[in-house]
Amino acid sequence: MPQVFTISQTPITAHAFNGDRSQVALLSEHDKTITSIDWAPNSNQIVTASQDRNAYVWQQTPDPVTGKIIWKPTLVLLRINRAATHVRWSPKEDKFAVAGSLIFFFSAIAICSFDPENNWWVSKLLKKPIRSTVLSVDWHPNNVLLAAGSADMKARVFSAYIKEIDERPAATVWGSKLPFNTICAEFASAAGGWVHGVGFSPSGDVLAFVSHDSSISIAYPSGPIHTIRMPTLPLVTLTWTSEDMIVAAGHDCQPMVFSGSDAGWQEVGTLDDGSHAGSKAGPSAVGRLKTGAFATFRDADSRGQSSLGSTDTKLSTIHQNTITSIRPYEGAGGQVTKVSTTGVDGKLVIWDTASGQRFSWSEWAAMSMN
Repeated sequence: MPQVFTISQTPITAHAFNGDRSQVALLSEHDKTITSIDWAPNSNQIVTASQDRNAYVWQQTPDPVTGKIIWKPTLVLLRINRAATHVRWSPKEDKFAVAGSLIFFFSAIAICSFDPENNWWVSKLLKKPIRSTVLSVDWHPNNVLLAAGSADMKARVFSAYIKEIDERPAATVWGSKLPFNTICAEFASAAGGWVHGVGFSPSGDVLAFVSHDSSISIAYPSGPIHTIRMPTLPLVTLTWTSEDMIVAAGHDCQPMVFSGSDAGWQEVGTLDDGSHAGSKAGPSAVGRLKTGAFATFRDADSRGQSSLGSTDTKLSTIHQNTITSIRPYEGAGGQVTKVSTTGVDGKLVIWDTASGQRFSWSEWAAMSMN
């Protein structure tokens, strides 16, 4: 049974837990919407990014007046002139990447590291060949390679190697010569959709990305690219739970599970079984096809019928609006046993990846006709 927490009456754009999962970060300080947040599990530092064009690193320190431990923010010199959209710590937690928005026909990713001599966080910019807003980033396990998805309909793998910080990386399937801003790979969205989310597999040898054309793609740098086109609303966020399994979510309000290998990938179901109190029983996708605003537009399109007078807008899913963020919650060694999600409905939900329905979309479609 998923654990459901109503955190806010307003949308939650991002969330992050500390290392032992005893605390979840929900912070202020920024002047505008916080677009992304990440909590370094070992150094216990939080980094936030916002539409106010800033990033802050938060550290625990004694209050000089009361002596109580408080979270103190330190402003990061990003050198970007538009909204910061996404942020992630590197695996070694010695730098982080902040994605930026479009300005003057190019966008940038700020790779930020601490300068102990001047006691501040500084950044180097990855720019070329990004031509639109960067929507998501994810680090390779080697602490050097960085994946990015952007609104120019591309997913890319960059080198974020900083000589003063990083040891010379060993060769990977993505390449061996890795000076800063090297483009190691570039993949296009299947039907030209914005790339909302990207993620490396636990080994770092495979890249997955979700696009606004309602597709998820799994790319092998020296092999095939498998793309699954979904008959649903677009996915916007994803996380790998093992080398052969991905959980992704978005505008369809439920975490979808995908499984496969270099031989092929397929959608295998949802973590939302529709049995939570307050939701309708049965496979959630089927229930959703039969309820609420979705049914209004379906009936008007397929049957010429209008049900605008209906007040039934309750979805059969636990989340009642878009899932904006999905993160690993529990597990080790590349095997994630639980994931957490937050959404526009203000809920935080913790899911067991071993549970949930396992129906194919063809089975759902057949049941929805009954």
